Amino acid sequence: MTRQEAEAIRYVLMDIDDTLTTEGKLPGESYAALWRLKEAGLVVVPFTGRPAGWCDLIARQWPVDGVVGENGAFVFWEEAEGRHLRAITHPNAVRNDAPALARALSRAMLEVPGCRPARDQFARLYDIAIDFAEEEPALPLSDALKIKTICDEEGAKAKVSSIHVNAWMGDYDKLSMAIRYLSQRFGYDDVRDRSSVIFVGDSPNDEPMFAHFPMACGVANVSRYRELIRSLPAFVATKECGAGFAEIAETLLSHRR
Repeated sequence: MTRQEAEAIRYVLMDIDDTLTTEGKLPGESYAALWRLKEAGLVVVPFTGRPAGWCDLIARQWPVDGVVGENGAFVFWEEAEGRHLRAITHPNAVRNDAPALARALSRAMLEVPGCRPARDQFARLYDIAIDFAEEEPALPLSDALKIKTICDEEGAKAKVSSIHVNAWMGDYDKLSMAIRYLSQRFGYDDVRDRSSVIFVGDSPNDEPMFAHFPMACGVANVSRYRELIRSLPAFVATKECGAGFAEIAETLLSHRR
């Protein structure tokens, strides 16, 4: 990353699980990195497959300018004055009571022994999350791919993260909501301003962001999915998970200084 590239950055977007977190926890170094980025005047927005219930808390309590949840179904942010929580829901988002999602979950639990609904499913509005690696027993990535195939066969859109397979109805993803939110709230132009965005991720469900943004970054554990990601990020940290995110943030800020 050159100084000129770093100085052009206005927006810092990132995944949460295994990008900001390490073994399921949010370490001090990555949380402090969010604060440093925000205090440097950058627009900071996490993008996650986590549910609406989690995103309400993140929007209110983290040093962020919004949070995109359930893989692009919505974005929440808190207005500076009055502390009002605002939201944009993707027009293609469909509530998660669709019969196809119920069929996909039933088939997955029958055909892939050991998988289970994610513990945070009760807090979701638009997708289902099938846990293969967040809690024990941790299943191999090959089982996650079987779950994804089942969801595809039932007509759902599905993505594999480092811990869950998320499935939803409707044509949207993290990228489409990124463009929608940055454009509506900050005047972002996706043709003119694409190089003003850094996205940091770690897994196959981040690939649309890796492919779209020329300054996309990966934490080191992205290499675990090298065979599944056709468009890898332009830059990769030497460290994994939260430590890798802190490394990327420090690289960006030191070049800007």
